[in-house]
Amino acid sequence: MMDNLRAASNHVVLKIILGLIILSFVLTGVGNYLIGGNSDYAAKVNGHEISRGELEQAFNSERNRQQQMLGDQFSQLAGNDGYMQQMRQQALSQLIDQALLDQYIKDLHIGISDDQVKQAIFNQQAFQTNGKFDNAKYNGTITSMGFSADQYAEALRKQLSTQQLINAIANTDFMLKGETSKLVDLVSQQREVRQAVIDVNALAAKQSVSDDEISQYYQQHQSSFMAPEQFRVSYIKMDAASLQEAVSEADIQSWYDQHKADYSQPQRNRYSIIQTKTEADANAVLDALKKGDDFATLAKSKSIDPISARKGGDMGWLEPATTPDELKSANLTQKGQLSGVIKSSVGFLVVRLEDIQPEQVKPLAEVHAVIADKVKQEKAVDAFYKMQQKVSEAASNDNESLAGAAQASGMKVNETGWFSHDNVPAELDFDAVKQAIFNGGLTGQNGAPGNNSDIISVDGDRAFVLRISEHKPEAVKPLDQVKAQITDTLKHDKATQQAKAQADKLLADLKAGKEDALKAAGLTLSASKSFDRNAQDPVAQSAFNLPQPANNKPSWGVSEDMQGNVVLIALDKVNAGNMPQAQTDEMVKGVTQNNAQIAFEALLENLRKEAKIKYGAAAQNQ
Repeated sequence: MMDNLRAASNHVVLKIILGLIILSFVLTGVGNYLIGGNSDYAAKVNGHEISRGELEQAFNSERNRQQQMLGDQFSQLAGNDGYMQQMRQQALSQLIDQALLDQYIKDLHIGISDDQVKQAIFNQQAFQTNGKFDNAKYNGTITSMGFSADQYAEALRKQLSTQQLINAIANTDFMLKGETSKLVDLVSQQREVRQAVIDVNALAAKQSVSDDEISQYYQQHQSSFMAPEQFRVSYIKMDAASLQEAVSEADIQSWYDQHKADYSQPQRNRYSIIQTKTEADANAVLDALKKGDDFATLAKSKSIDPISARKGGDMGWLEPATTPDELKSANLTQKGQLSGVIKSSVGFLVVRLEDIQPEQVKPLAEVHAVIADKVKQEKAVDAFYKMQQKVSEAASNDNESLAGAAQASGMKVNETGWFSHDNVPAELDFDAVKQAIFNGGLTGQNGAPGNNSDIISVDGDRAFVLRISEHKPEAVKPLDQVKAQITDTLKHDKATQQAKAQADKLLADLKAGKEDALKAAGLTLSASKSFDRNAQDPVAQSAFNLPQPANNKPSWGVSEDMQGNVVLIALDKVNAGNMPQAQTDEMVKGVTQNNAQIAFEALLENLRKEAKIKYGAAAQNQ
C-alpha cells in the first residue's frame, strides 16, 4: 500500500485537514477524540466506534459552516430533507475516512514528540498577541472550550500525525527532466496560421424567408418566445433612519447610568502558577516558596505545564471571564499573596497573585457622542416599530388599497412600473420582499386585485407593506412581436448552412491540391498569425487540433470565428516555444499534485475495501 502514497488536494477528508488551522480544528473537531461511545453508535471501523455524539457534532459543525457561508440561502436548503440527509451522510463518511487514516498512521508508527506539540502551540497565531505567544490567551481559550492543556495537546498530536502523513505522501511524486522538457515543449508550442473568412452576415442579407417558414418556426419554438410574468406594485416604505430626532442631555445621562458596564474594563489580575503531578510535589514547592525561593526559578524547574513554565509561571493578565475556576477559588486579593496547594483537573497548583488592575470606567465626556448616537437609534427604532404597527392595522382594515395605511401614517404610496423576476426595481430588491411578490399570495384570481401584504421587515431597520396593482401571467409573445427576430434567425441559419457547405467543398479541393479554389470563390488568405495554446480564439483552438504540416504544404481545416463566421484555416508551421522557469515549476507542481491526488484517493479506497465497517443505529436513524 505504501506504493500508493501520493499527496492529494481535493479529497473531502484532505480538504478538511489542509483547510483548518490548529485552533479551528479544535473548535470543530477535537471533541471527536474525547467523546465516549455507547450502544447507539453511528459506525464501527475495524472495531473503533464512532458514537452518535461524534456524528451529531460533525453534522452540526458542517451545518454551521454552510449557514455562515450561504446566509439566507441556507434556510431554503435546510428545509430540504434530502439535502440535510446527504449532509449527514457526508459527515459520517468523513468521520470514517478520518478513523481509517488514524489507524493507518498508527500502523506506520508515525509519532509526534512533545517538543513538536509545544512548537505547534507556540506558532499558532490564534494564541499570539502582537506576533508573540500569549500564555493568557492560550489558557483562556482552551479553558473556555472546556479542555485541559493535556487534552488539547493530545488532540493536537493526532492532527499533527495526520499532517505528517500528508507531507510524507506529498513529497514522493516527481517528474523526470525528460518528461518535464517534453511537457514544456507541448504546452508552449506555437502555430502559425492563415485564415480565409466566409462572411455569414453578408450571406444572410441575400437569403429569403417565406411566411410559412416563419409560422412553422414560431410554432416549433414557442418556448423561446415567452413573455415573463410581470407585476406592477404599490408600496409604502418605512425606514428607521428617517425617524431619528435630536436627544436631550438627560436622555444621554440616563443611558450612560444604565449602561456603565459597557464602558468599563473589569478588574484584571495577573497570576503565576506552578503545576505539579502530585500533592506532595506541590507541598514541597510551597515550602520552598515560604522559605524565600524564587517563584520564577521554581516554575521553570518544577512546573509540568510547558507553556507557563517557559515564562517563569506567568499566566498574563486575566479578566474574570477568562480566569480558570481554580484560580478564582484561591481567593487571592493582595499583590504577592500566595495560595495553598490547589487540586485541579490537571494535577496540583500553587498560585501567586502578581498584580491587580482595578476596574476602569470611561467618563461620560469621552463617550458622549457614541451614546448620543445610540439614544437616537433607540428612539428611532421605537418610533419605527410604532409606525409599523399603525401601518399594519390600517392596511388590514382597508385591504383594497394602501390609501388608508398612507393616511394613518402620513407616509407616501410609491408605484413601480412593470417588472419581472429578472429586473426587480432596486428599491424592492430584497429577498423577503421578492418572496412576497412572487409567491402568489398577493395576486388576485383571474386578474382581480389582490390583498395588502403583512409588514415585511428588511435588515432590521427597514420595512415595507405592499400590494400588487396589476399582474400579467407568463404568456407566449404574439407572432407579430417576434416576426422580425424569427426572420433574422432563419436567414442566419440558412447563411451558416450555405457557408459550411461552401467551406467543406473548398476544404476538399484544397486537400486535393487545387490551390486556386479560394481565388475562384472570391476568398483570400490573411497574413500569417501565430497562436499559443492559451489563446481563446476558436480558430486558434481548431488550429491545435490539426495535424502538423508536411512537405512544405499547409495543413487545412475549417472552424468558426468569434463573430460566427465560417473560416478556412491554413496551418503553415509549428514552432517550439519557451516557458519561464517559474512557470515551468508551477506547471510541474500542478501535475505532481494531480498525480498525488489520484494516489491518495486510491489509498483511501484501499483502506475502505480492507476495513470492516459496521453501521449502527445512529447511522440508520438519519
